[in-house]
Amino acid sequence: MSTASLILAPAALPVATSGGVKADFSGETWWLTLLKAVFLLAFLILSVIMVLWVERRGLARMQTRPGPNVNGPFGLFQAIADATKLILKEDFWLGGAEKLLYLAAPILTAFTAFMVYAVIPFGPEVSILGHRTPLQMADFPVAILYILAVTSFGVYGIILGGWSTHSTYPLLGAVRSAAQVISYELSMSLSILTVFLASATMSTSGIVAAQDRMWWGIAMIPSFLIYVVSMVGEVNRLPFDLPEAEGELVAGHMVEYSSMKFAWYFLGEYINMFNVSAVCVTLFLGGWHSGFGWLWAGSDKGWWPMLWFIAKVWTVMFFMIWTRGTLVRIRYDHFMKLGWKFLIPVSLGWFALVAVVQGYRAFSGGSTRGLLMVLAVVFLLAMLILLILPAGDEETGSASRAGQGTGELVAPGEEFDAYAGGYPVPPMPGQSLPITPRARRAAVAAALAPAGAAAGPAGTQSAATSQEGTDD
Repeated sequence: MSTASLILAPAALPVATSGGVKADFSGETWWLTLLKAVFLLAFLILSVIMVLWVERRGLARMQTRPGPNVNGPFGLFQAIADATKLILKEDFWLGGAEKLLYLAAPILTAFTAFMVYAVIPFGPEVSILGHRTPLQMADFPVAILYILAVTSFGVYGIILGGWSTHSTYPLLGAVRSAAQVISYELSMSLSILTVFLASATMSTSGIVAAQDRMWWGIAMIPSFLIYVVSMVGEVNRLPFDLPEAEGELVAGHMVEYSSMKFAWYFLGEYINMFNVSAVCVTLFLGGWHSGFGWLWAGSDKGWWPMLWFIAKVWTVMFFMIWTRGTLVRIRYDHFMKLGWKFLIPVSLGWFALVAVVQGYRAFSGGSTRGLLMVLAVVFLLAMLILLILPAGDEETGSASRAGQGTGELVAPGEEFDAYAGGYPVPPMPGQSLPITPRARRAAVAAALAPAGAAAGPAGTQSAATSQEGTDD
């Protein structure tokens, strides 16, 4: 066991799956591992093809339009048509790009995306061709840290993709994406730390086994909510798709890519959606546990848990599709403020509370599930109070600037500070910009000039210039 897991575990607690200990790979053979790897590749690729159709049809129904309905029944072959187009589309290479990095960046993004599911448990131990094996490719004491490391490494594909093109817009998109991913990985990691403490393990199968009676998404609601917001920001989905804001950055770091190189980025983006959904299900939604074992004793045995796991993953995926069809893109500085000034401090506070609960558990030996739920409710109420209360001077300043860029009517002739909100905005009807220093000097010079000088051509031109500057 790793040093980190020994520090986090308050006691040597056995972690039980459906009637046994955590995932046992002692009976694993090389062909079973190969079979699982092939299944994961096929599952992820087919899932991406299917989710493209589900997203298009779902968004179309939400927006009262038909969606894809030409290629195949109900438009089911639309994703295949899109894939064929990407394969046959003319590929191009930038003359001034770093050739090796330009090619390696999309491959790196897709390759790291495929690696996460290697430690995700689909179910308990089953029999495959006479061999007992868990429905999981691999597991080890620090499996969640492996997931965080792999996803962090995938950011290099985005950064290198924007930098290697030697083009302005891809570089801006890559820098913005890196800032966003790093910011929200911090809040996501802090929310996951509470699961480590409560489960006393960082093994994915052990965390699922610790939720056999209660899901951590219920016992630790703040951690669950923080993770959900962070995962949407992590995969650049609406309302947080700011690295690819077409109105500002054309298409982000992918604007200089075409054909299959673009397809690798596209594939990696959707696989990462399945990755964060699978991690959410594993850490907070009970993993492959059905949740109604009290009603059906066999629901968590055999191959049934695999069905529950996939259904939960698709539920989380549909939630991200729903947010895309419902919410609008927020401003980038508001997005960074949400991460650094709210999610991270709240995650730290909740982590401290969970650490106190684990200390109580270690010294008293009592159950902590009820205490965790009570603390979660108290914590959420405190957060709601903080959100409802005014934020002091900042809110007052915002209120005093009402009408300066919000569209609210103001008194005619009122001076308007274009930079009051920290960024330039044009004046609204009824507002006027302050007189520029140049126009003010011209007006003063015209007022001090002799009356006769104003009668000549030069005086007339000076007065006109002064008046034009005053109007501006």
